[in-house]
Amino acid sequence: MDLFDILGPVMVGPSSSHTAGAARIGLITRLLLGCEPAQARIGLYGSFQKTYRGHGTDKALVGGLLGMAVDDERLRDSLRYASDAGLNYSFYNAEARDAHPNTVIMDVDGVDGRHICVQAASVGGGEIVVQSINGLEAGFNGHENTLIITQRDAKGMIAQISSVLSANSLNIATMRVFRRSAGGEAMVIIELDGDAEQSLLECLERMPGVYHVAYLAGRTEGQ
Repeated sequence: MDLFDILGPVMVGPSSSHTAGAARIGLITRLLLGCEPAQARIGLYGSFQKTYRGHGTDKALVGGLLGMAVDDERLRDSLRYASDAGLNYSFYNAEARDAHPNTVIMDVDGVDGRHICVQAASVGGGEIVVQSINGLEAGFNGHENTLIITQRDAKGMIAQISSVLSANSLNIATMRVFRRSAGGEAMVIIELDGDAEQSLLECLERMPGVYHVAYLAGRTEGQ
């Protein structure tokens, strides 16, 4: 436990779970998408569904998608900024079996044609858990420097990725691999002890069988 856990995040309120956590979910979804969002269909479950207007959850999610951190004063006017930026968004009541009561499903299209679907939960105190990405299990919180690599499930892929990280003097703290089926789409989530340079990310993206690489820098006070 650190000071952040005791005092909570520096944020635009009113709620650390319904506002700050929601903004972090929107921001991480934007980073995973890897480009400017053009359209977002946002499903709200549980208490998010019931109180999102009163707690500003809608503004926080949209603001995060626009790149606003949890302490950005513009969050209060994010819906207007979305209109100015040409971001089309809509909210609906989502169904999510056995999900946390503060769960959101972010179905987002980017300006360059990319698409991502993120299910995440705000679990209190501004903390979040990304539960799935494009239907594949994820289970990370964004505290650590995190690589999310979507790839073809093939022999030797994990060894090749590990070799690239080792050649760049990066130590792997944790690694989890998920796949749809043998030989199908897979995703590896790697938490790193150090920071990944842009040149490393470009190297990984050039690897045969790698579809997409996203990198989330570890949590700072503004995230």
